[in-house]
Amino acid sequence: METPINAFCFDGNVISCDKYGEGHINQTYLVVTDKGKRYIMQRLNSFVFKDCHGLMNNVSSVTSFLSKKYSDPRRSLHLVPTLQGTDWHVDHEGYYWRVYDFIEGSTCLQMARSKEDFFNSAAAFGGFQAALIDFPASTLVETIPNFHNTPARYQQFKKSLKENAAGRAEEVEEEIHFILSREEDAVYLQERLEKGILPLRVTHNDTKLNNVLLDENTGEALCIIDLDTVMPGLVAYDFGDSIRFGASTGAEDEKDLSKIEMDLDLFKAYCEGFIPACPGLTSEEIRSLPYGAKIITLENALRFLMDYIDGDTYYKIAHPVQNLDRARTQIKLVMDMESKFHEMQEICNSYISL
Repeated sequence: METPINAFCFDGNVISCDKYGEGHINQTYLVVTDKGKRYIMQRLNSFVFKDCHGLMNNVSSVTSFLSKKYSDPRRSLHLVPTLQGTDWHVDHEGYYWRVYDFIEGSTCLQMARSKEDFFNSAAAFGGFQAALIDFPASTLVETIPNFHNTPARYQQFKKSLKENAAGRAEEVEEEIHFILSREEDAVYLQERLEKGILPLRVTHNDTKLNNVLLDENTGEALCIIDLDTVMPGLVAYDFGDSIRFGASTGAEDEKDLSKIEMDLDLFKAYCEGFIPACPGLTSEEIRSLPYGAKIITLENALRFLMDYIDGDTYYKIAHPVQNLDRARTQIKLVMDMESKFHEMQEICNSYISL
């Protein structure tokens, strides 16, 4: 693929441009110049992101805001300008391209090696929230509309049940009943947002460990990356998705459901890292965090099950029932969270008086 190297203000002459990383959405390249400078160049996936202009406006605004918060340049992403002085380039085919400075001396993990790694990722995402606490979230566009509007997801789910495109709904009546029986629970966060009880914040919306760059020597968190889904949202969803993914004791598509539970010690470790790192959280936001964990897990169960019923049209699958396996692990996680919900609330609420 031809890349628009000549469009950007690199320090030195480009000597190599090679595919880089493990991302599945955008095309990513490592660019190296004759002055030893390294850069990350990406072509945005316009199939996934319909509004690339709005997305890049979000990224440009947030990275510019964050760069003013830190003396260490490694603490935030920095966009490299084009020769025209813009923060991105649109090629002759209409594809959007951007370049970041490479953050030297950093690494990222695909899985937590220890509770300390999970704590560090929590501190990083809490710090991300804290740094953006005074950013006007309403100025950002929704790069994926209604991404975490759980009531809207339920309406999509009911539509899929009615259509039953792949003829599979009869096979999964027990799972369908579980999802539908918790619809009233699922509206909790959205209702509190609409009533003004919970504030709209700048949220990351993909709070996995591998989106945190760590110092390769100390292991401490440096920088949050992958800002394509940064948009207005609720802190509880960012917190909850980390718990859903990182505090689970099994793989997302584990067939043996006896292996699946939410590790309460990991939940506590994440709270210890996340909440103190973001002192601007309101008491209501802290109280909402356990609900975020449960509701985002329920939402993912719904989405996996809906995709199975639709005939596996959204998520990539490696075998015919992978989406069903995914849905069942999320359902098991929800059940385990429900059994531990009082403890989860106690852990979070203990920070309110601090």
